[in-house]
Amino acid sequence: ARLAQPPPARLAVAAPGDALLTDAAAAGFADAVAAALAAQDVPATTSRPRTGDWRLVLSAQADGAQVIPLFTVLDATGEQAGVQQGQPVSASAWATGTPAIIQATANGAAPGIADLLTRIEAARRASDPNSLVNRQARMRVPDVKGAPGDGNRQLARQMRNQLADLGLIVQDAPGDFTVSGEVKAVPIAGDQTRIEIQWSVADATGDERGHILQLNEVRSGSLDRFWGDVALVVAQEAAVGVRDIVAQQSGARVTPK
Repeated sequence: ARLAQPPPARLAVAAPGDALLTDAAAAGFADAVAAALAAQDVPATTSRPRTGDWRLVLSAQADGAQVIPLFTVLDATGEQAGVQQGQPVSASAWATGTPAIIQATANGAAPGIADLLTRIEAARRASDPNSLVNRQARMRVPDVKGAPGDGNRQLARQMRNQLADLGLIVQDAPGDFTVSGEVKAVPIAGDQTRIEIQWSVADATGDERGHILQLNEVRSGSLDRFWGDVALVVAQEAAVGVRDIVAQQSGARVTPK
């Protein structure tokens, strides 16, 4: 049941009722925290929580002459997933609830909250047997486009072979990632041709997650028929970059080869 709860599409931040603030200051605190989290690329909102949303509960506790802000993350089932403690603020300053105090507290806490969410997601993926952390990615490599001669077929074939050698699962059906190659041949001076090869890595939804660009100058016409060992060398170089992009996106560890 826990693994069935995905990371939040939105993080709903509600105005706190027990943050030792007035209602107006509490509402401003929620707005400031949501804005500070958005600046950390966390999809935070102060809108009413929807089904599937995670929540961030704001509170504060008195500790002598200080007040300690607390930020509690609840998953979509309402179960506590983690707590982040903010920097202590003097009780007298906190009681004023001024925008400057509220904003400074929100800005100071946002990076820690973002890190907490990252750790929660990393732990969730590590415990999920179907996560890419715990299994090899499945790749699809369609034929390359734009290459002269037999380059489209040879480049794709060699890329499939190299990715398989690096431990990735290459299949014909759509998988976790798709690696698409495109070649542009541009004539340049000196009877030379500049070959531009771009490999794009897209996830299962089609969103691009990274790309590799290779530039080489060859004698004009030398690749108009057969690519041979050139395709092998190109794929060997590019496959390592593809492997690194996939590892970065999946959180898997990369073993140098």
